[in-house]
Amino acid sequence: MKFPGSLLNLMVILVTLIISGNPVRAQNKNYKSMVDNIHWLGQAAVKIATAEKVIYIDPYRIRNKDQADIVLITHGHSDHLSPDDIEKIITANSIIVAPDNCTGKLKDFNVREIKSISPGQTIALDDINITAVPAYNVVKTNFHPKSNNWVGYVVNIEGTRIYHAGDTERIPEMKDIECDIAMLPLGQTYTMNSVKDAADAAVDVKAGIAIPIHYGLYEGKEDDAKKFKELLAGKVEVIIKHVE
Repeated sequence: MKFPGSLLNLMVILVTLIISGNPVRAQNKNYKSMVDNIHWLGQAAVKIATAEKVIYIDPYRIRNKDQADIVLITHGHSDHLSPDDIEKIITANSIIVAPDNCTGKLKDFNVREIKSISPGQTIALDDINITAVPAYNVVKTNFHPKSNNWVGYVVNIEGTRIYHAGDTERIPEMKDIECDIAMLPLGQTYTMNSVKDAADAAVDVKAGIAIPIHYGLYEGKEDDAKKFKELLAGKVEVIIKHVE
């Protein structure tokens, strides 16, 4: 049986991907341009600023006042849920999303809405879909127990899936996550057990681009980001952001 040339080429590509162990995933041509909208603010704090929305994840040590449309909190530790920093970026129209056992610390904020979320739950805020995914420790369980139902997030903006892992080790559920851009913690005291674990997690979640975060303040060092990039060479593109 003969196949048309274009079909034959497609079959070759599919076989190559299967052999190499890389799953076939939908390609979003715009996901690389989305990287420019992602700003690392230190620790796990990230700002995603598009023309339509300003999203903060775990705001901490915020230097300048801002107006966030959406604030996502991964868990209740003070370097992730910081009321003083949240106060600097919210308006009466802001929406705050957080795990159920964190919302009590947020109830006094004058915002449009405070929404609780659990692992596996997806909520739609205007044209942005936000999915909470598990985030917990396997070895260092006293820091982030699975029973707390703390989360990471997959934020779908304009078809680009951005994964913020929260405080987590490499966990089995990561293999069920698919993203275009992954932001992964490199700290080896409270989160990953090694830089290699973080690199393996980037492969688990099928990331096109990986951005290291959560290092250089309380744990981890600058050289860890370089090692992370070296470990993923030829597998996942790594972009090292500098703290803004």
